[in-house]
Amino acid sequence: MKPRFQADADLDQRIVAGLARLEPAVDFQTAHEARLEGLPDEQVLAICAGTGRILVTHDQKTMPHHFAAHIGSQSSPGVIVVPHHMSVGIAVQELYLAWTASDAQEWQNRILRLPL
Repeated sequence: MKPRFQADADLDQRIVAGLARLEPAVDFQTAHEARLEGLPDEQVLAICAGTGRILVTHDQKTMPHHFAAHIGSQSSPGVIVVPHHMSVGIAVQELYLAWTASDAQEWQNRILRLPL
């Protein structure tokens, strides 16, 4: 099964839009669609686990810690951290590569930082 992505509330929405333009078949839900705005990291991770979506975030500070705690008690579809300094174009290309070259199960319980 192809990876399905979930944008965190802090993710630059131009990344979501750019990936949709590059490949409309990519399933990338916005934080607004999932109603993630204002939720704590633990709750965001639980929602992603329940929906089977890989979280895509800019949060390099707190998300890795919360992710480690999360996978101590339940499984996760995974997390991809996009550094703030990475250009939108590079982020789109990296996420497209992840989508085309991998299976959703390969991301299970993994946190990775772009570039891959």
